[in-house]
Formats: sequence, C-alpha cells, structure tokens
Amino acid sequence: MNNNNDDGPARRTAPTESVVPVPLSGPAGSVVRLPFAEQGPRTGLPVVLLHAVGDSWRSFEPLMAHLPDTLRVLAPSQRGHGGASCPPQGYRPAHFAADLAAFLDRTGVERAVLVGASSAGFTLRRFAAAEPGRVAGLVFLGSPAQLADKPGVAAIREWVDGLTDPLDPVAMRELVDSMVSRPLPEDFAELMTREAVRTPARVWRETFHGLLDEPPPARLGELTAPVLVIWGERDQILPRSDQDRLTAAFPRSTLLVHEGAGHVVQWDDPVRTAADLTVFTAACARRP
Repeated sequence: MNNNNDDGPARRTAPTESVVPVPLSGPAGSVVRLPFAEQGPRTGLPVVLLHAVGDSWRSFEPLMAHLPDTLRVLAPSQRGHGGASCPPQGYRPAHFAADLAAFLDRTGVERAVLVGASSAGFTLRRFAAAEPGRVAGLVFLGSPAQLADKPGVAAIREWVDGLTDPLDPVAMRELVDSMVSRPLPEDFAELMTREAVRTPARVWRETFHGLLDEPPPARLGELTAPVLVIWGERDQILPRSDQDRLTAAFPRSTLLVHEGAGHVVQWDDPVRTAADLTVFTAACARRP
C-alpha cells in the first residue's frame, strides 16, 4: 500500500480543532495551551495520538482520515509545537508525560489507547510506568527502544545543535522527505515542512537532548495492557534489532513489520496503519 491509496474506511467529517490549557509546573496559575484535534463520538475507548519532535497534531491527518467514524480520536500538539505554548524550558519526556496526564484529565479521558510516533514513544513509556491504570493499550510507530546507541546519532545531534531561528525550510523539507520510502503528496509534505519550521530551534535542541539522556523507565515488564509495535522495514534510523528489543520490554507485545515503509510508517502506509490500529483498539476495548 502507499500513501496515495484511497481504499479503506475514509473519514467522512473533518476533525474538530480546540485548545485546552494544562497546568505548568512553576508559579500557581501557569498553564500550557495545547491545540488538539478530535473526531468521532464521545463514547467508547478513546485513542490518543502523540506526534514526534518537530511535528504537530496535523502529522496524523493521513492516519485519521482512514480511521472509522465510530472511533473517538484525540491528537494534541505538544508544548513548543504546532502553535502550542512554548515555555522557556521543560522539553524532556517527563515534561511531555506530565502534559499528557493533564491533557487526559482536561478532556475527560480516564483510560485510553495511547499511540506514540517516533520520539513520542519515550513519552508513552514514561506515562505508562507512572500511570499504568490509565493505559488500555500502547502503540509505538517507528519509536526507538533507545536513541543514544544508534550509529548516526552523533551526526543528528550535530545537525540539531546547529539549528538557528528562523529555520531553513529547504533543510526541513529534506528532513521530511527522508522520513519515508515513497514520495509524499506535495501538499502534505509542504504542510509538514511548515510545521517543522515553526518549531523553535531551542525546542528541537532541548527535546533531542532529552531523548538522548532518557534512561529506560522501570517497571515496563509489569504493564498488563497490550502493546503493539509497528516498524517500517526500510526505516533508515531504527534497525530491526532495536524494535525487537522494544517489543521484548513488554510482557504482552506484538511487532508488526510494514514491508516497504520507512521510518514514519503512518505517512508511508496510512491505510494499513489505520487498519492495524482499529483492530488493536477493538481488542483492547474487549479486555476488562
């Protein structure tokens, strides 16, 4: 399948966009305002989508377009990204996980299937270790077991550390194109380039440094919720061995390999990814 495939349960209505304030650690009354998109009914088991560094909720548009209308889906833009508040500090997985907990509280979600794209998988792991009772299921989309041990990480860090505002749209477009194995629709590639450019250079740096410093969270083996790991076989960042290690960290986990897909499987293969997520969510909903 490819990203131009229109088969599958395409969405009939556009998602609703809103903004929710979540508490910010520090002075009383401080908040971070997170834009988010929501689609589907307010009944049933919710699915919450978390984007990677440099993206926004809109990075999930191709995936959301192929999820059934019967599924409640929420997709926030995280702090420093996509028009969200941009505090002067606080861009480590622990901060994003605290925002996730507050976001669920403010949107009335007690328990959900949580989906993390690439770097957002670190946020999911932090959250699941701290609040396992709120996790109905975890889905990792091209998310590393560990980042610091990858062969190309020194070059990536040098590139990130060299970013200055305003960011170069040509460089950001090259980054977007490198994340997939098949050409993206031009309008979507340009959208993702704009979202990358409006993420401040310091947010890129602080987020990436936090990912490199992140230790594996404890107690993952105690998580009873099911886990789905989806990896593209043409991923130029994460080898299969890394995904095997991530899968093995959880007691009830499954690895799905998308043949022909690159690092961002939900861009390369949105129809199949949506089908996988729909089946997984239905199975999670049937669990007590």
